[in-house]
Amino acid sequence: MTPEEHRQAAADLLQAEETRTQIGLLTKQYPDMGMDDAYEIQNAIYQAKLEKGRHVIGWKIGLTSKAMQYALNIDIPDSGILFDDMGFDCGATVPKGRFIQPRIEAEIAFVMKSSLGGADVTREDVIAATDYVAPSLEILDTRIVRLDAQTGKTRTVFDTISDNAANAGIVLGREKHAVTDFDLRWVGAITSRNDAVEETGLGAGVLNDPIESVVWLARRMAHYGQSIAPGQIILSGSFIRPVECPSQTHIHADFGDFGSVDISFA
Repeated sequence: MTPEEHRQAAADLLQAEETRTQIGLLTKQYPDMGMDDAYEIQNAIYQAKLEKGRHVIGWKIGLTSKAMQYALNIDIPDSGILFDDMGFDCGATVPKGRFIQPRIEAEIAFVMKSSLGGADVTREDVIAATDYVAPSLEILDTRIVRLDAQTGKTRTVFDTISDNAANAGIVLGREKHAVTDFDLRWVGAITSRNDAVEETGLGAGVLNDPIESVVWLARRMAHYGQSIAPGQIILSGSFIRPVECPSQTHIHADFGDFGSVDISFA
């Protein structure tokens, strides 16, 4: 893809977000696009949002579980950007029409107290840079159709990365813990929709340890000359499958001793 095509794809995605109207698969429109193209489109969205006054509050890591990687035929995670208009208070209600097809995932969030970056970042570096960890929900949305009606083709990881890794919102739980207070591999959640259990999972589903997920992110960002800043939130990756959230949905994620998170959709 050319730089102009990157900018055009980003503009199309930004318009889709604004109008709540999905666009077609980018991989259909640009069949030769690759991973670098996808991140260039994401970067163009990032630049456009900064120009509109948005600022970055953190980063998300996706496709950390083997199940999701197998589904998209990839062997690495992806990442996206959290902006300041994506935060929702625990227990809040998302206004009707805010998103196109919202879904949620349960995750462990890291909040950083110092910068973190470089190609040689270690888990010890992540632990030292973390202020606290907290239960969280990620709200997903897709500005790209999930399925092309004409060909039956589904979106690929390149479509997803271009679409800011399908990120749309974040809900932090109220509980805060030192990163060493829990073995995060054994921190899990029972996630219910309207009081019916939909998904369960453990932190070990995230690259065997959510800390390793943050290591991966810091190293990947170094490849693009980026780093994690103090105060930023890192969504380390979901250990459940996405749960659909149509109108009149209430989500409760019970993380046991680690805490809980709630969000509703009007």
